Amino acid sequence: MDDNIIKALKGIAGADNVSTDDASRAAYAYDATRLKALPDVVVRPGSEAEVAAVLRLASARRLPVVPRGAGSGLSGGSVPTRGGITLSFERMADIINIDTANRIVVVQPGVVTGVLQKAVEDKGLFYPPDPGSLAFCTIGGNVAENAGGMRALKYGVTRDYVIGLRAVLPSGEVIKTGVRTAKGVVGYDLTRLIVGSEGTLAVVTEITLRLVPKPLSVVTMTAYFADQEGAGRAVASIMASPVTPRCLEFLDTEALKAGAAHSGMTLPGDAGGFLLIETDGSPEEARRQADVIRGIIEPDAIEVRVAADAPEAAALWKLRRSTSQALFSIAPDKINEDTVVPVSRVHEALSGFAEIGRRHGLKVVCFGHAGDGNIHVNVMTDRKDNVRFSEAEKAVEEVFQLVLGLGGTISGEHGIGLTKAPYLRMELSDVEVDLLKRVKHAFDPDGILNPGKIF
Repeated sequence: MDDNIIKALKGIAGADNVSTDDASRAAYAYDATRLKALPDVVVRPGSEAEVAAVLRLASARRLPVVPRGAGSGLSGGSVPTRGGITLSFERMADIINIDTANRIVVVQPGVVTGVLQKAVEDKGLFYPPDPGSLAFCTIGGNVAENAGGMRALKYGVTRDYVIGLRAVLPSGEVIKTGVRTAKGVVGYDLTRLIVGSEGTLAVVTEITLRLVPKPLSVVTMTAYFADQEGAGRAVASIMASPVTPRCLEFLDTEALKAGAAHSGMTLPGDAGGFLLIETDGSPEEARRQADVIRGIIEPDAIEVRVAADAPEAAALWKLRRSTSQALFSIAPDKINEDTVVPVSRVHEALSGFAEIGRRHGLKVVCFGHAGDGNIHVNVMTDRKDNVRFSEAEKAVEEVFQLVLGLGGTISGEHGIGLTKAPYLRMELSDVEVDLLKRVKHAFDPDGILNPGKIF
């Protein structure tokens, strides 16, 4: 990364928005996986034109470019393993337009997900995707990873709300994909191809999202069970009923204990499994659905508790949202996988994960979005202990084998990135991987955009 390149980048984005000092580079070197690699330079563009100019320069000099949101990803997707340019979108964080008549919103990629949600809710609209990191993750990052979250069970994931994009190809050419209308079938669906492509095909500069009316009422309840398998069976029973809750979250025994200690919540003494459930709609419909679910689970539950008001609901959610961080009280490190199995087989998966942990002398702790079968499997370990970490890596492979054997997938919302790349061919055939590589080459023939990820 010679001085002429740095000078050119400063000419594009402004000297204050280009950093080469060690401290700045270190701040953009990692994501939530704790994997680290230093970029050579950090550029914070302020417009699509600046993004295009950076990519033209990078293409001419064959420089790696890694797009980055908030660095909250859990697959190493924004870790610049080959150095080059990290392109951070913190300056491109405007909500351009909330169109209430057509129920759409146009945003720049640096908009924080939680900020967007509040802005549209103030106008009576609703953006349902809600990743666990919504307080700081960005819409651009959500698009790159096709983020899901707690409400995916009823409302779907990020791709279900992205109806159009503006993006810059590695060559610096700008493309517009999708439409702003309810229907549109002109050409291949490039929008859905780019969503979830992990920053390997194009750099997104503007996102048009579909909105829905804000639900009038929400009912939140928790249910405690004697063991985690009981909670898993309750999930299957709920999903076999005519009611679809908007959230159906699960904590196993270890996750429940750690989360309760971290959040200061008192548990029933013999609780070994936990569900957090929400229904929404009109006040009458939300309550009716909650009553149906309560009738299904109450005979087998230790306790079912319905939140009386919004503050009590927030307190119940505090337990769920603090779980991931709370697990570090169990071990200094974890390998966090976001597997998905058919809902009817959640209880089999939980039993299998526990057995894998016993075989390897490790705790395997599970929580997640059980209503759609998305289980976050955390293999607790210590990276400084070579023997334990080696056993953890073996356990992860066995977790994936079990998941695939149950008809599932190795990633529901985190993406492949770096951490799952070694396991890609466990799920995809050589023909399928080759086809993906040809798509990548069509967009990025020189391989400069987020190199080393997925494949």
